Amino acid sequence: MVKSLVHFVTPLHEGTKRDYVARVTGADKAACAEIAKQWGKEYWDGDRNHGYGGYRYDGRWAKVARLLIDYYGLKDGQRVLDIGCGKGYLLFELKKILPGLDVVGLDISEYAVENGKEEIKDYLQVGDAVSLPFEDDSFDLVISLMTLHNLPIYDLGKALQEMERVKRGDAYLYIESYRNEQEKVNLLYWQLTCESMFSVKEWHWVFENFGYTGDFEFAFFT
Repeated sequence: MVKSLVHFVTPLHEGTKRDYVARVTGADKAACAEIAKQWGKEYWDGDRNHGYGGYRYDGRWAKVARLLIDYYGLKDGQRVLDIGCGKGYLLFELKKILPGLDVVGLDISEYAVENGKEEIKDYLQVGDAVSLPFEDDSFDLVISLMTLHNLPIYDLGKALQEMERVKRGDAYLYIESYRNEQEKVNLLYWQLTCESMFSVKEWHWVFENFGYTGDFEFAFFT
């Protein structure tokens, strides 16, 4: 299978305004990162300097869900795994469009799973991307959005191989990256949890060396 660059989430990402300088001058960035990496209430629903600043649903994932369904030709009865699902908002929209879709959400954060969107909570579970609790070839589509770059390279490689192991169909990965020095600086300023901060060229090296065969999309901080 040939990997393809896709653009499912980029319009959402580009529609958000960010003050990169304020991110590093308005608070103790190192202390904020320490709090964010606990993946608890402060990261999801605490101060903006610690993460999302209140991760509540506003319907924005509906368009992304439709794009995924159309692009991958998803149908009722197929299985989809979301690694790093957070509160399950994307899975909620997938199920709303295709009620017969079998979805599973996995996240390292107990808080996110416990506080997931009520309609989808029964489909969410706590787990680790580097050791997926599923059989080989279990899913028609495996996705992971804004998650795997939070792993150091040795765990990132395992997570990519785990995605390959459990999929019997397609895969889609959305990660942070940069194309030039300005985007690199902006990413460094903005990020709280990123461990694998790679350029586009470096990500392609990672894909090849760890055997990732799915599609991908990059979040650039322009």
